[in-house]
Amino acid sequence: MAHTDIQWPDFAHYRRDEVKDPHAKAKETASSRKSVSYIIAAGSSVAGVYGAKTIVQDLVGLLSASADVLAMSKCEIKLDSIPEGKSAVFKWRGKPLFVRHRSDSEIAHEAKVDVASLRDPEEDSARVKDPKWLVVIGVCTHLGCVPIANAGDFGGYYCPCHGSHYDASGRIRKGPAPLNLEVPPYEFPEDNMLVVG
Repeated sequence: MAHTDIQWPDFAHYRRDEVKDPHAKAKETASSRKSVSYIIAAGSSVAGVYGAKTIVQDLVGLLSASADVLAMSKCEIKLDSIPEGKSAVFKWRGKPLFVRHRSDSEIAHEAKVDVASLRDPEEDSARVKDPKWLVVIGVCTHLGCVPIANAGDFGGYYCPCHGSHYDASGRIRKGPAPLNLEVPPYEFPEDNMLVVG
């Protein structure tokens, strides 16, 4: 009773209009208080979901390949422009691509090769989808030089940098290269059309 000069704090200024009366029961004002809370929660949820969607969409757009990269990912080649027994060079993903139109004698010669005698044993039939067409990436597996087509001791490809010799199936036969020339993914959607990539 000694502290009668201390005033009780009055929070009426901070109360909502519908609960200004400190003696009002909570049950009587619950519906109006809850509706405001629901509106704020719903608005915050919508804004959060929209913000998250925008961030994810921007990140996916940033990490996806650009249009020029997608354009280089596939290479269409008309096969009727390559004469039999010749090899043509194209550019695919910044690398040289060798497309060789093999003759029947080359196909028969490569099919007879003893696979057990090869450094990187691989059947000719496993390296081609159509025996008449050999498709390989023109990068030597030794140190990345570009081999010369229709050259070397085995009539396939010859790397002038360190003397690796490949046959007409792109298999290493002589020299320091450890592996065969790489065969990229390709398909023949039409009779005279090759799509690499």
